Amino acid sequence: MYILGLNTFHGDSSACLFKDGKLLIAIEEERLRRIKHWAGFPSKSIEVCLKEAGITVKDIDHITVSKNPSANLFKKITHTLLKHKKLSTIIDRLTQSKKVTSIKALLAENFNVPESQIKAEVHNIEHHRSHMASTFFASPFEEAAILSIDGFGDFSSTMIGAGKGNQFEVFDSVIYPHSIGAFYTAFTQYLGFLGYGDEYKVMGLAPYGEAKYVHLFEDIILLTDDGLFKLNEKYFKHSKEGVTMSWEDGYPNIEPMFSDYMLEKLGKNREKQEELTQYHKDLAASAQKMTEKAIFHILNHLQKRTGLKKLCIAGGVAQNSVANGKIYLETQFDDVYMPSAATDAGTAIGSALYFYNMELGKPRIEPLLNANFGERFSDQEIEEALKARNVDFEIKTDDQINALVADSLVEGGVIGWFKDRSEFGPRALGYRSILADPTRTDAKDLLNLKIKRREPFRPFAPSILEEHVSEYFEQTDNVRFMEKVFQIKKEKHQILPAVTHVDGSGRLQTVSKNINPKYYNMIEAFYKKTGIPIVLNTSFNENEPIVNTPAEALDCYLRTKMDVLIMENYVIKR
Repeated sequence: MYILGLNTFHGDSSACLFKDGKLLIAIEEERLRRIKHWAGFPSKSIEVCLKEAGITVKDIDHITVSKNPSANLFKKITHTLLKHKKLSTIIDRLTQSKKVTSIKALLAENFNVPESQIKAEVHNIEHHRSHMASTFFASPFEEAAILSIDGFGDFSSTMIGAGKGNQFEVFDSVIYPHSIGAFYTAFTQYLGFLGYGDEYKVMGLAPYGEAKYVHLFEDIILLTDDGLFKLNEKYFKHSKEGVTMSWEDGYPNIEPMFSDYMLEKLGKNREKQEELTQYHKDLAASAQKMTEKAIFHILNHLQKRTGLKKLCIAGGVAQNSVANGKIYLETQFDDVYMPSAATDAGTAIGSALYFYNMELGKPRIEPLLNANFGERFSDQEIEEALKARNVDFEIKTDDQINALVADSLVEGGVIGWFKDRSEFGPRALGYRSILADPTRTDAKDLLNLKIKRREPFRPFAPSILEEHVSEYFEQTDNVRFMEKVFQIKKEKHQILPAVTHVDGSGRLQTVSKNINPKYYNMIEAFYKKTGIPIVLNTSFNENEPIVNTPAEALDCYLRTKMDVLIMENYVIKR
């Protein structure tokens, strides 16, 4: 039985394919279209999924879509009629709903197959139920509390519940216009970061400020006695005027969500090119603190309600790795699972798992403890890409490559690392990574000079051999998907200047020999040479989606000042 899972006509569009309960492949459309957060129908992702399995759309038995136009329908209609003044917003919603209900027609059109020959049943799964399924049913937990929290999906922003075995129960949800994600997005726009998905920049900026304005944000997010929250709607435009979200040519764009009342209370918003003042940094710190306060408010009530110590989380707000790193400190949960794609991309997997477990009653799949579910490439394809550009290369053994990388890192080299299948999710996890020596004080400058050219306040992350976490970090945990920020021990700050943020933290990835042996062995070679079981890891890209193909990796190498490129056992050097 083949199940094709889709996140479609939404930011981070994606597709995945299951065969008899085994995940064969999962990939985001942005990796293929080369447009960050690509939104629309993920036809290229579907094509890659079918190619991986060696099948056609006619062989698919079920299609699951992480959007249900019927969910909260009465509330949608009532709210739109009562509050929305923009006809364009109403038309946009109706148009997108119609597209979601015509999946088979779109498949027929894109794959040149008569619609009558597509036997698959289409199942629309509510957005947040898809998020919940993407984390609980992929987790190693038999029983856990579940939180889905993001901007909006199917007219809600937050859903809480608990799962056991192959079923979960939804306790409650927060309905539009109230949303922690909407708050964080509006404030991100207020600070002059206008790109879709720029919220991580606020999280990176926050440690440069003091949370001295939390009292102002307590008037924006109102925590309620039932363990949930409301927004003070005066600070936002989306609830009264409506805010248009568009994706022309796949580029997602959302209008500014903050109101004039927010400007009245916080002051004029920062324009994109304006200097970031200390006031902006302090506001960022305060907004982050208030977000954490709201998340822990929800989690503590959820923990008391369920009595459970294990937690599964997903949704865009769950990508707030700073908050995630404090869950053990601020709640009674003692084990947390978050999938590699907690973003909306992950709802493709979630919708498929919801149908497989909740509706078909099938047994749970093996836990998803890895992230490399993307596209794979052969040595022949790598060699063809190199020869097409007349690039000289060497072929070396794994041990030779690991020794070369260790030597180059110590000498200040910047390494492109392209191995196995690409990651599913927003983080580079040792399959499509750029590496540097975390002990060098100039590593951040080298990376930004040679490749990244990004804001100086944004930190770089450490990948650490899992058995050494307690030596370097104040908390110990398996952080497989770089989903948590922990404090680095004070005595290690000077040893790891390139990956220690201004507040002494690091967004770590723990590397297991069982899960990613090639990446582990390379870091181990660096450890044997330097005594440091850590490398600096950042995504293999230059202001673009993470590279997917050998040709894209080579192109990034050639147009930047990267020193060495490793693609499987092929070595390219300046």
